[in-house]
Amino acid sequence: MSLKDDHLRFILDGGVVAVVRAARSARLVEVVSAISEGGIRAIEVTLTTPGALEVIAECAERFRGTVLIGAGTVLDPETARAAILAGAEYLVAPSLNPAVIEVCRRYSKIAIPGALTPTEILTAWECGADIVKVFPATTFGPRYFRDLKGPFPHIALIPTGGVNLETAGEFIKAGACAVAVGSNLIDTRAIEEGRLQGVTETARKYVEAVRAARQASA
Repeated sequence: MSLKDDHLRFILDGGVVAVVRAARSARLVEVVSAISEGGIRAIEVTLTTPGALEVIAECAERFRGTVLIGAGTVLDPETARAAILAGAEYLVAPSLNPAVIEVCRRYSKIAIPGALTPTEILTAWECGADIVKVFPATTFGPRYFRDLKGPFPHIALIPTGGVNLETAGEFIKAGACAVAVGSNLIDTRAIEEGRLQGVTETARKYVEAVRAARQASA
């Protein structure tokens, strides 16, 4: 099994991907630490965050072997390569750009492009996506996932956009391979004030919600 396969299994087994998006990069390394203490070990830093590449590089080095660091909002191949060189092990996008997937395959990194319709989802998979991010997932909700898994049982789907503690388990039961959570996990005000214990506690709740849903579906 390749290192990429190990990393993909790491994401799928964990079941929760944290999406870190902020107006400033200050404290983000501490935020990553707080999230990991809550049991979420796949953490994506979006490139819309100022200084995101530097945060990715620092986190990839500091948490090597315990946290899998990814880059989010990767829109083009140039940015994809820069994120990979900074240390990102998986790349996430809100849309489908086959050139980004090509860069991921070239460097043996995990590609998670965004799609919404059945045609977009299948196209992303055929282009070589390892997981397809359904975004915005809350537009149609868990029932949409259940409908998609009918014709696409072989495609790994992860919901992003508005997933909360009430819907996380429902998405898993509907066939999602994992869930991605951002603003409902990370309290921006708490981060600015340095109150990170709440982030850790919320992370634990998401991990438990996914675990419970998987047990119920087994």
